[in-house]
Amino acid sequence: MLVEDDHEVGHLINMALKANHYTVIWVKDGKEALESFKLFEPEVILLDLGLPDIDGIKIIERIRQAELTPIIVVSARNEENDKILALDQGADDYLIKPFSINELLARIRAALRRRNYLENTNDNQRIYQNGDLKIDFLARMAYLKDRPLDLTETTYDLLCLLANNTSKVLTHGYLMRSLWQDKPVSDTTSLRVAIAALRKKIEPDSNAMKFIKTHIGVGYSFMQN
Repeated sequence: MLVEDDHEVGHLINMALKANHYTVIWVKDGKEALESFKLFEPEVILLDLGLPDIDGIKIIERIRQAELTPIIVVSARNEENDKILALDQGADDYLIKPFSINELLARIRAALRRRNYLENTNDNQRIYQNGDLKIDFLARMAYLKDRPLDLTETTYDLLCLLANNTSKVLTHGYLMRSLWQDKPVSDTTSLRVAIAALRKKIEPDSNAMKFIKTHIGVGYSFMQN
């Protein structure tokens, strides 16, 4: 579902998606977006924040009350605070206008991979596999190339949090609140140390696959390999 009130931008995205064999529902305001979301149950939402009736942040909040449908914000708002707010409220990704259609398509593919992963995961599934990395959630063990990783409790919890949100950008604030409830959200020193420690364990070879992607000033995401 494309939520975009700018006709030229909406037309460009609509045509590009259809040319790449996506079925597109294009709506132009927040009210229609919420109604269409319930009616059509789209697989991915492309959301402009500057809608004529309802701010896009409110749309994210409403959808996140009930569903985990991937939301990619496509907005002209380029301030760091706008990006962090959207991600904290539940957006999966944030793309600033103007943008490359190829980048948009790549982000849609990443969102669909994450959706498929979540749909294929249930309470009885205990193994996460991503390239050479494997996590046994019930045993609380992680392996790289079938070799067990010696992780601290915090580093393991961080790994699971990232892995369970593969391809989604997790903000510094979200990670801090999830891992250190007794620390101020603004104190990210512990998070940087934990990320560095985790990278040493799961990315020991600089020429091998990379898992953790840094989004400067925003947070981190876990990449599908």
